Amino acid sequence: MVTEQQDYAYNSKIEGEVVVSKADAVINWVRSHSVWPMPMGLACCAIELMGVGASKFDIARFGMEVMRFSPRQSDCMIVAGTVTYKMAQAVRRVYDQMAEPKWVVAMGACASTGGMYRSYATLQGVDRILPVDIYVSGCPPRPEALLDGMMRLQDKIKNEKSLYQMKKGREDPDHLPTGPR
Repeated sequence: MVTEQQDYAYNSKIEGEVVVSKADAVINWVRSHSVWPMPMGLACCAIELMGVGASKFDIARFGMEVMRFSPRQSDCMIVAGTVTYKMAQAVRRVYDQMAEPKWVVAMGACASTGGMYRSYATLQGVDRILPVDIYVSGCPPRPEALLDGMMRLQDKIKNEKSLYQMKKGREDPDHLPTGPR
């Protein structure tokens, strides 16, 4: 795992009083420290999600304090709780309204795998309808677990390609897709 100092040393260098870096490294660093999550609270995990924003756990320490309830203003959807088939279409519609780049966190056993609900009415994991970036386990997961997952998302964002490079890769006939991202 690359630490922040190693990542900084790899992508940047200091020449006198000027820091020289790649544009992608700077953009990804800014993106990773200004994630605007949209809480998609569907069941009991949403209570723990609310705890993360409270003063005891304070997600603002990591640059994620701006919880947005509009998909057009957010870039990270936190799916917290059981996703039923009846709700799946609405979850997908909200995800489609988010601007690129966007990320998804599956919070809890129900969002990740359907949890204890093995029935005809429950979607067995939100990854069947959305490309999930981070899975946070637990039933419900503690706020500390969600904070750890969000910090892992920050690390993932820091190492992503730029939108230009991703679009260029899609146009390349030799490009083989490696997953949802």
